[in-house]
Amino acid sequence: MSTKYVFVMGGVTSSLGKGIIASSLAKLLQARGLSVTIQKFDPYINVDPGTLNPYEHGECFVTEDGAETDLDLGHYERFLNVFTSKANNVTTGKIYRTVIDKERQGAYLGKTVQIIPHITDEIKRRMMLIGKSGKYDVIVTELGGTVGDMESLPFIEAVRQLQWELPDEDCLVIHLTLVPYLSAAKELKTKPTQHSVRMLQQNGVHPDVIVCRTEHPLPAEIRRKVALFCNVRPNAVIESLDAKSIYEVPLNMYREKLDEIVLKKFQLPAINNLPDMAKWNVFLDKLYNPKEVVDIALVGKYVELQDAYKSILESFIHAGAENECKVNVHCIHSEYITEGNVAEKLKGMHGVLVAPGFGERGIEGKIVAVKYAREQEVPFFGICLGLQMAVIEYARNVLGMEDAMTTEIKQNAKYPVIDLMEDQKSLTIKGGTMRLGAYSCQLEPGSLAASIYGLKEITERHRHRYEVNEAYVDDLKRGGLMPSGRNAETGLVEIMEMPKHPFFIGVQFHPELKSTPERPQPIFVAFVKASINYKNAHLEN
Repeated sequence: MSTKYVFVMGGVTSSLGKGIIASSLAKLLQARGLSVTIQKFDPYINVDPGTLNPYEHGECFVTEDGAETDLDLGHYERFLNVFTSKANNVTTGKIYRTVIDKERQGAYLGKTVQIIPHITDEIKRRMMLIGKSGKYDVIVTELGGTVGDMESLPFIEAVRQLQWELPDEDCLVIHLTLVPYLSAAKELKTKPTQHSVRMLQQNGVHPDVIVCRTEHPLPAEIRRKVALFCNVRPNAVIESLDAKSIYEVPLNMYREKLDEIVLKKFQLPAINNLPDMAKWNVFLDKLYNPKEVVDIALVGKYVELQDAYKSILESFIHAGAENECKVNVHCIHSEYITEGNVAEKLKGMHGVLVAPGFGERGIEGKIVAVKYAREQEVPFFGICLGLQMAVIEYARNVLGMEDAMTTEIKQNAKYPVIDLMEDQKSLTIKGGTMRLGAYSCQLEPGSLAASIYGLKEITERHRHRYEVNEAYVDDLKRGGLMPSGRNAETGLVEIMEMPKHPFFIGVQFHPELKSTPERPQPIFVAFVKASINYKNAHLEN
């Protein structure tokens, strides 16, 4: 059987949820027994999101093999419960870099290098690359941006060519649009969808399925109107209503028969298999029927944009469901936390998570938040920079090292308890040069970390340049902050914890990147459980 290709693109406006629709379709196909993966093509010229401010593009998701990618790959992994790789995210920057490198090497035999065919050929090669591995029955490809964007034109053209080159039963195009409701007129309006599809058709691409994001159900006459003006079958006009949770969308798409339409077009026998969504339904049942509620503070400096901490927020949803608990996450800006107001800012919180980040802004507020959690015995969880802030706080306030700091902020600190990794000191290029991807970590027997994971050795994903300075580890250990996880090869400290505290743990890696509804991340599960215990203990008092 040849590999089948689905292309998902959007129109009218951004943020309609192309990634969720792509993930939901892939989930349903996977649940019917097919091998599926998803890839994202982004039209921006950055080589990857690694150097982008989170305010620009949300969080930077890191894969097992160390690729810095779009946050939509996080959705792909969470829905499919399988890992993606560097091959699953391609940008305009990567395409142009490859083509220019080939031109410099003389690969085009003196030809004038042009958008068509050279850029579009490279885009098509990347689109087909994973499919040629033979591991997948279906490849779902999401195109970033919206139809009509200047940056997206080469990608649209590449899809046009593939729609022409591939057998009809091997290629399907889904177009996601908006059907707004005008409250003054009390009407759903299809004109934006009509214009978006017309623009797509003017570029030579003909959608097979139109998915309409809407706040109100689509009546039959609206579906017929969209089908008539957009030249698709009425049953190929799919309603995508706003859902209580993104994890409900696969079930909504199943009711709309999106997967059935795709399987019929591809002539795949999997259409005879009912999708096995048992685990998914168990997760949703727990999500919608919590027995507990906890309030957890997420202390960070990008809190104005929810997507900046997307994987952390999703991990709390997974861990909450596992504990049959609704987790209310309160995003608190670290820049505005001081010794004078920290008690007020964190009042009523049953747990404190200090988030990852880069740069000086908001550092002192994070240190103050760690101190509050430590002294008040509130469950504490630090991720990456959050671990480093915990080490600095402990060195300053418990060990008396008043000038303790990370050399990221203060190069001549008297006590550089956090320092630049040795192999990073000579680097001048920022993009893609951090410690990235999965690394192993050996856990200290009898530690909190070991009890959480129930393993002697784990692997987690990293994205950082600075580490706990080994020169101060013995001092920290004697003072009561214990290294409970180390990299097996380098001996670098990966986890620090405080045994005398009810729950105090910091990790150098990013555990949130591997959490899924069907496989919630163990530290998040334990942290939520500790927060429930803290809440119940204080209710009794």
